[in-house]
Amino acid sequence: MPVIFWLVPIASLFALGFAYYFFKQMMSHDEGTDMMKNIANHVRKGAGAYLRQQYKVVIIVFAIITFIFAIMAYVLGIQNPWMPFAFLTGGFFSGLAGFFGMKAATFASARVAHACRTSLDAGLRLAFRSGAVMGLVVVGLVLLDISAWFLVLNWAIPEAEPGLKLLTITATMLTFGMGASTQALFARVGGGIYTKAADVGADLVGKIEAGIPEDDPRNPATIADNVGDNVGDVAGMGADLFESFAASILATALLGAAAFAGTDMQYNAVIAPMLIAAVGTLLSIAGVFMVRTREGATQKELLKSLGIGVNTSAILIVVFSLAILYLLGMPNFWGIWGAIVVGLFAGIAIGQSTEYFTASAFKPTQKIAESASTGPATIIISGIGTGLISAAVPLGIICVAITLAFGFASGFNFTDMGLNMGLYGIGIAAVGMLSTLGITLATDAYGPIADNAGGNAEMSKLGEEVRNRTDALDALGNTTAATGKGFAIGSAALTALALLAAYFEEVKIMIVKFLDQPMMLINNTPAIDAQFIDFIHHYDIHLMNPLVIVGILIGVLSVFVFSGMTMNAVGRAAQKMVDEVRRQFRSIPGIMEGTTEPDYARCVEISTKGAQQEMMVPSLVALLIPVVVALIFGVAGVAGLLVGTISSGFAMAIFMANAGGAWDNAKKYIEEGNLGGKGSENHKAAVVGDTVGDPFKDTSGPSLNILIKLMVMASVVTVGVAVSYSIF
Repeated sequence: MPVIFWLVPIASLFALGFAYYFFKQMMSHDEGTDMMKNIANHVRKGAGAYLRQQYKVVIIVFAIITFIFAIMAYVLGIQNPWMPFAFLTGGFFSGLAGFFGMKAATFASARVAHACRTSLDAGLRLAFRSGAVMGLVVVGLVLLDISAWFLVLNWAIPEAEPGLKLLTITATMLTFGMGASTQALFARVGGGIYTKAADVGADLVGKIEAGIPEDDPRNPATIADNVGDNVGDVAGMGADLFESFAASILATALLGAAAFAGTDMQYNAVIAPMLIAAVGTLLSIAGVFMVRTREGATQKELLKSLGIGVNTSAILIVVFSLAILYLLGMPNFWGIWGAIVVGLFAGIAIGQSTEYFTASAFKPTQKIAESASTGPATIIISGIGTGLISAAVPLGIICVAITLAFGFASGFNFTDMGLNMGLYGIGIAAVGMLSTLGITLATDAYGPIADNAGGNAEMSKLGEEVRNRTDALDALGNTTAATGKGFAIGSAALTALALLAAYFEEVKIMIVKFLDQPMMLINNTPAIDAQFIDFIHHYDIHLMNPLVIVGILIGVLSVFVFSGMTMNAVGRAAQKMVDEVRRQFRSIPGIMEGTTEPDYARCVEISTKGAQQEMMVPSLVALLIPVVVALIFGVAGVAGLLVGTISSGFAMAIFMANAGGAWDNAKKYIEEGNLGGKGSENHKAAVVGDTVGDPFKDTSGPSLNILIKLMVMASVVTVGVAVSYSIF
């Protein structure tokens, strides 16, 4: 093992070490008054109870899937024998990342509220560094998992045909992404249903019917709402981006093993994405220390404060990635470096476009707020229109990124000869986009921490000055959360494309190694020597093949059905919450007077049960559709399925996330004193728009980027079914 590889486990230990340092630093701060501590404790208990219940369900699902994989591997011989173990480790580390991030977030909220009693800068730094715990835990555990698997498999898998060992190792490692994806989907869907059931119930009954402020302690659903921010936007997002980060690195490693098979550069092409991710992680740590602001900062100044850390890390990774490729002696290293830069700037551009369409400092969101003057209907129409238009920009950015990444890496050779190198370029562009995930994810996890801090300040009656500071941090958090969702969805699109290319390498490995047919003719070439394009021709992957067309349409169908199911799930769970909040206002004397504490635990219980019941069917649909398509339509059908899912899912996810974020910040814009301020008719209309947008931005939208990756990953790990048992 070359010395340079050890940078990967070293970077993972640095990330985990600094995550622990930031956690201990946060814990050293005062949590505030007894009431602040009591509120924070309620939220911690609720979040812990929810995660315990979710993990019980997930463990059962994982046990069943692992048993199926074991049969495929050890009985039918159509699966990698390492797959059951890789699946379990992927799910375990993904869940662990979400758990640690949520633990930090629930301990941070009261401390951030208390820090805001001192200054805005103190609150911002504490909230951001608490969010950095999540970011650094995710990248640290990914790099630890990857480096450990790479070392073990290098030792355990014997030498085979030239180039086949590294192909087998990277294909095996890629499959632990299936476990991470499965865990992420349950975390995202379950957490999204939980948080939006509570949020909708709290808003509709508390703010509109009862006329009390947001986060008022008299609202029975307010604790469940704060719990939901943590289980959905912290634990769910952490599990989501854990999988994206791991999958982008491993898919690129597999594509590198394929593109450079039989050459001296194969090993270097495999470890290049790991090293770029490792250096990006170290630079993310440095970027975290750069975030600070001044008292009385505007929203634009606060956004700039966060941007300094993120953008500095991004600029530095551009330089260091070039040095890595040069040291590895990669052929066409300028072109491969160009693909990395393209991916990195595509991520930044998607974030900037999301910020423009969702931040209250810009015209689109202000226009939505102004449309409230004619009631809820027009604000909903305006938000949908803005969301639809906003999706065009990230789609265009991804189109440009794919074209340039492929072109740079292949020398703009778009023929069959440049295909392998071009696909490697797309994969490494995804790695570039996610290379500084440590700090990017910190800006996202910051959002729910700031939101909870504002809730704590409101319930603890800390005064107008403190509440103004937490409101500023909360509004900033809405924008960073929306930006983070756009970034996550954009990275999912590039990662899924890399995984789609990796799918055909898995087909080759299945035929050569596990079905033991290395001389099977693929487009008149023995399978052992066949290239990516040979498999495309062999399975007739083209737009005139009805199996491909049917697969594309099933992919689009899957996106729409999944979105509808998750939206309806939120509606059903929210209805139960609305009924419960109304019951408590009606039957428990003294709530509105503030002399009796509402039954917060009952609302937490309703959200928990609702999320557990409602998350199962959408999650199972995502897991089963690729298997069913593989059984019926084979490799060609699966290829179409993945194209349809990636293209329609990406567009739908961007639309839903941006529309929801814009509605939320339109409400915040009015609450800042514009257009009549809190309690006005404009504000009431904006609350309705925000309520409609809640499941858009926090349930269906972000869950779609996991659906994209999970369906690709499920197709990759069940490739033996498509190759061996399909009807067509």
